[in-house]
Amino acid sequence: MLWEPLKDETVRCKLCFHRCVIADKKRGFCAVRENRKGKLYTLNYALASSVAVDPIEKKPFFHFHPGSSVFSLGTLSCNFRCLHCQNYSISQTPLEEGRGYLAEYLPEKALKLAKSYGCGGLAWTYNEPTIWFEYTYDSAKLAKENKLYTVYVTNGYFTEEMLETIAPYIDAMNIDVKSFTGKFYKEVCSAKLEPVLRSVERAVKKGIHVELTYLVIPTKNDNEDEFKQFVDWVAGIDVDIPVHFSRFHPYYKLDYLPSTPINIMERAREIGMEKLHYVYTGNIPSDKGENTYCYKCGELLIGRLGFSIQKINLTKDNRCSNCGAKIEIIR
Repeated sequence: MLWEPLKDETVRCKLCFHRCVIADKKRGFCAVRENRKGKLYTLNYALASSVAVDPIEKKPFFHFHPGSSVFSLGTLSCNFRCLHCQNYSISQTPLEEGRGYLAEYLPEKALKLAKSYGCGGLAWTYNEPTIWFEYTYDSAKLAKENKLYTVYVTNGYFTEEMLETIAPYIDAMNIDVKSFTGKFYKEVCSAKLEPVLRSVERAVKKGIHVELTYLVIPTKNDNEDEFKQFVDWVAGIDVDIPVHFSRFHPYYKLDYLPSTPINIMERAREIGMEKLHYVYTGNIPSDKGENTYCYKCGELLIGRLGFSIQKINLTKDNRCSNCGAKIEIIR
């Protein structure tokens, strides 16, 4: 799906913003879409490297079916080359090298397992789900027919054509905004910032529930000016979008950096709370940063410990039990 033929048996992929022009017998940047005599094929359909039942909070989603479990699947490879990827063992592994630990999970099998484990929905996560598009599309359609919710955990580098195609079948997206500078995206991710921002805006307009994750990396994207620019942009879309500032720990090719200092994480949240209703800190144990509070009166609405819900203090119609403020959350 989502490609066009060009001359001399070349093709253009229209799935992500790399929009790769691929010659015969070659693959795109993601390394899982191959041109064979002028036709583009996906090589990883239903091939999963990672499968688990996760709490929805782990994705992270804090305003989407809190306390539910989600059947989560990932494959191999990626359309980014992030130097800090915590899942680099699958995102940067070529298909041929990883075939030994890939297992087939056809949409029907994934759905059956999700139901058997009492999951509320399906999530495509762990690596970039965009490069698994045909599989996620088929699975999402089947999930919706069976009244399960559907979730993308994504870098947001998908094209408008891709979003138009899958949007009717996707309920929620957690989108990484990895930095607010083009320099970071180019040097750290081998990508561009602007397409990600446009994807967020389009997903919100489509009515998809969107939460954002910003991994705070020392010396790379941790300055206050960048936090403020990011927060201003989010507020310009919708002050109710939940933002997760996540703490960096040394991984992959950025393993020489320290973990993000706690005071930097707290400052990021403070800046976010100046303009946004829901701002969280992740990868650190924090009573304040894990919980949901009323943006009007400060009442504790959802208490969390790690990925588990300790307390929900909302009315049935999702209002603050203290002041009655409407809380944007899907339950």
